[in-house]
Amino acid sequence: MFIVTIDSGTTNTRVRVCQGNAVIAEASGAVGVRDTAITGSQCALVEGVRSVLHQALSKANVNVESDEMQILASGMITSNMGLCEIPHLSAPVNRDDLASGAVQKVLPEIIDHPIWFIPGVKNNVSKVDLSCCELMDVMRGEETETIGAISLFDINGPALIILPGSHSKFVKLDNHNHIVSSATTIAGELLSVVTQNTILANSLDSQFTNNIDQEYLLKGAKLCQEVGLARSCFSVRILDLFSQTTLNQRANFLLGTILYSDILTIKNSQALAFEADSTIVICGKKILRQGLEILIKEDEFFTGKIIAVDEDSSKPLSVIGAKLIAERINELKNQPTKQLAGE
Repeated sequence: MFIVTIDSGTTNTRVRVCQGNAVIAEASGAVGVRDTAITGSQCALVEGVRSVLHQALSKANVNVESDEMQILASGMITSNMGLCEIPHLSAPVNRDDLASGAVQKVLPEIIDHPIWFIPGVKNNVSKVDLSCCELMDVMRGEETETIGAISLFDINGPALIILPGSHSKFVKLDNHNHIVSSATTIAGELLSVVTQNTILANSLDSQFTNNIDQEYLLKGAKLCQEVGLARSCFSVRILDLFSQTTLNQRANFLLGTILYSDILTIKNSQALAFEADSTIVICGKKILRQGLEILIKEDEFFTGKIIAVDEDSSKPLSVIGAKLIAERINELKNQPTKQLAGE
């Protein structure tokens, strides 16, 4: 049996084909729900997902008509701009809940084979208004990565899993490893915009750091703490004009400035209600992961265990999570008293 995973987000779609514990083929494309938002049509998303899926199956020598495969999809593909809208499940949520809430659907314009769509998760807030909007958060795709992380890294909650990226996600687990809440920032996206689309682009040559300089990272964070994000960002230009700093030092200073806002999120978000002695597990993109690890370890507020892990490209968290959810879906299908959402 082949397990095929579709991870489709805002801007990119990746398909992986697994046999046993190995990823035997993968393909990706720059297509996501942003295309639907821009054009008002699903045509680009449909064609993009279809193309990437068929590329991956072809690389794995799997016939598109084969009955020996199970296809699972997660991410923004299950949103109202995706291909199969599924309401978020309300936290707390575990693997069983995600399996029970999965929806099976055949989309012949993509493939004549059923696809299991995994639902996203939202914080359990009964009514959202101005007074409590910070309590609410949503995720689509990260719930699957979280299930993968719990298994791969043998996490025992309570814990906070950090998945940094364009949209950095902070996922809180209780002592039963249930997802109880999350908080999201646009740290990665903000870093990209400031680096490439503001006056600071000239001071940074529109480049990100690829090598952490701890001194400048911490100085950027400290200044953000003292004078705020906007002023400390502009200080990158001051360093360029009046100091002998290198490009990499200035890029690290900016990284520390922006990541410090994520540290404030962990400390102060009502959505997380983070306890200082909780275990923190940091995954995700290397530079963002390393930067957050340094800032957290240097901050006396945090007293719990801190684990920073390099994600093995041969064992993507989204794939591990999807496979575990698939196992539970198949178990539930074989229980006559249980009924899955897609049946």
